[in-house]
Amino acid sequence: MALAGAALLAAAAAGAAPAPGEVPPDALGDDRDGHAVRVGDFRGRILVTTFWASWCGPCLRELTLLERLQQVVGRERLVVVGVNWKEDRARYQEILRRLAGLQLTLTHDSRGRIGARYGVEAIPRLFIVDADGRVAYAHTGYDPETSLPRIVDEINSLLQRLPPAGPVAGGAAPAS
Repeated sequence: MALAGAALLAAAAAGAAPAPGEVPPDALGDDRDGHAVRVGDFRGRILVTTFWASWCGPCLRELTLLERLQQVVGRERLVVVGVNWKEDRARYQEILRRLAGLQLTLTHDSRGRIGARYGVEAIPRLFIVDADGRVAYAHTGYDPETSLPRIVDEINSLLQRLPPAGPVAGGAAPAS
């Protein structure tokens, strides 16, 4: 009985992942310039939040592909926030320099507190939040053959619910 109670306390402390239909935790960390990034900042747009680390090859491949999706769709309709998970400040700064060309919003979660509120236990861990600020989809892991087509389909289904965008540099067509 005590063991079951301890397991429940550990699960509660770690936090459960927000499920589809739920409002996710608002705080996503600070961006490269030290500004707080919040889920609420992106209401009216689709938000893709992914937890990643520099040592995670699939995470880095996913970041690159998510940036391409953001470019194709346009930041006016789709924003990607990559939360660096459980890496120290020096390593994070080093990887920021290496990823300087990526046009993504990157934040830092050195102690894993943000990830804990999202129930992150393994990476990459991705959440797609709809324009109303609710989780629409969640994924753990990344396989380029199966994950990307599924993510594109999910984003396209959410794009269909957004009002049409005017002409945008970089394209506003659904992702393909």
